[in-house]
Amino acid sequence: MRVLGIDFGLSRIGVAISDADAGMAFPLKTIHKRTREQVFEEIEAIVRQRGVSAIALGLPLDLEGRHTLSTRQAENFRRELCSRLDLPVHLVDEACTSVQAEAKLREAGVPPRKRKSLLDQQAAVEILETFLNNR
Repeated sequence: MRVLGIDFGLSRIGVAISDADAGMAFPLKTIHKRTREQVFEEIEAIVRQRGVSAIALGLPLDLEGRHTLSTRQAENFRRELCSRLDLPVHLVDEACTSVQAEAKLREAGVPPRKRKSLLDQQAAVEILETFLNNR
């Protein structure tokens, strides 16, 4: 079972993928949004090419666990994914994933100017790892 992890953003979407046994998560790519249709086409292509059987989508909540505008946008994104793909799309609380991702990139010695381009992918890894560990 291969799982795709997604860190949803309005301009950039981080994508991570698990190994075939859904035991480990790896950064895959950052999708730079030009159009809504282009984003879904890229995700659909990954799902087909990589044999993905489920998606773990980050759900942004505020620090007290309440829904925000970003939460609603991620939920709308999930609805669209569900209507286009015949796959389960699981929502995963993404609290602190960007902070954790930044820390891991810093610990790995990634230079600051390169961190920005990898941050969304690493946040998707954090989301995917949370999902895989909590199954």
